[in-house]
Amino acid sequence: MGYNFDTVRILLPAFCLGLAACATTRSTHPTAAVDAYVAALDAGDFARAYALMSATYRKEHPREEFERMMKDSAGDVRATAARLSSKGRKVDVSATLSYGDLEDELALVQEGGAWRIASDPLTFYPQDSPAHALRSFLRAVMLKRWDVALRFVPNEYKKFMREKDIETEFEGPNREDNSTYLQLLRTNLDSPIEQQGDGARMPFGDRYEVKFKREDGLWKIEDLY
Repeated sequence: MGYNFDTVRILLPAFCLGLAACATTRSTHPTAAVDAYVAALDAGDFARAYALMSATYRKEHPREEFERMMKDSAGDVRATAARLSSKGRKVDVSATLSYGDLEDELALVQEGGAWRIASDPLTFYPQDSPAHALRSFLRAVMLKRWDVALRFVPNEYKKFMREKDIETEFEGPNREDNSTYLQLLRTNLDSPIEQQGDGARMPFGDRYEVKFKREDGLWKIEDLY
């Protein structure tokens, strides 16, 4: 969009565990994964500890890298294992439901053995993360909520943009091309987003990229195309 409109790595990845999806334990309780992980650390069996990491973690970090980091940080490994096995541990079980064409997310938590909705029901267009901002913006365009779409325009562009400008961009002469592009964007919503400070970018397809900018704690779309 450009708004021209004709104008961690944590030293020890213990906390990166896929606690609810443990690779080598059949127990349904998350602490079973932690206990198995601690036992592997105490035994110096880093291959077994690595097997307890989530599939996403293992995809991004080779086993050799994991084992080397563990061996190079022996003191931190022992300290982390001790903290993970200390008394007074508490597990907050949560889940995320993806739904709809834009794969919106609904957060849930388990309280007293029952699942409760943890998302704010009054937040229809969240801007707390680049991913949420992108989905919110697309939803606003799909619903023709041009007043809402204007919220995602960075301050420097708002000086000369109005709701009508956004409506013209998506409903005017470029409507067909933009509709095709938005459909492509919707099919790539799971593309990785690279965040650095108050900026972020999401490359997708062969040549496209969405750029984000955080202002006053809210993420906005700096460049849609």
